Amino acid sequence: MTPVLCYIGLGSNLGNPVANVHSALKQLAGAEGVELRSVSRFYTSKPMGPQDQPDYVNAVAGVLTQLSAHALLQTLFAVERAHGRVRDAALRWGPRTLDLDLLLYGDAMIDTPDLKIPHPGIGERSFVVLPLLDLAPHRVLPDGRSLSACRAALACDDLYPLSLG
Repeated sequence: MTPVLCYIGLGSNLGNPVANVHSALKQLAGAEGVELRSVSRFYTSKPMGPQDQPDYVNAVAGVLTQLSAHALLQTLFAVERAHGRVRDAALRWGPRTLDLDLLLYGDAMIDTPDLKIPHPGIGERSFVVLPLLDLAPHRVLPDGRSLSACRAALACDDLYPLSLG
């Protein structure tokens, strides 16, 4: 299979979120069939949904993979579990040690019960759009929208780059 360039959203707001995201990146870099190519700046953002939880640390990683989209998703779930993530449908936007989202899988559009690519809401979430712009400033989403147009439509007043040292 020809390698596919994919983008993965990373987020954490429990424990040490910066360390959690760094650890997830390290684990992704060592995953079979995954080559970590790039990482955005880290950002802090208010949580989606309930506000009675800590702010998130977010980033986006670019990876090359020879895995299918579904196999890559299973790899992401395994990394989440290794970081103590328990998926609970009742806590849709609850706090989490680690959240990994498969945002884009090449230019594919996938709509199955367990996987939707592009990730739903990708163009409406500043914590996805800005880090993705760090890595792919000229990227056009499979539905034809440019990331820069998505950015122009967002206030982005809830997202701040982190200074990591």
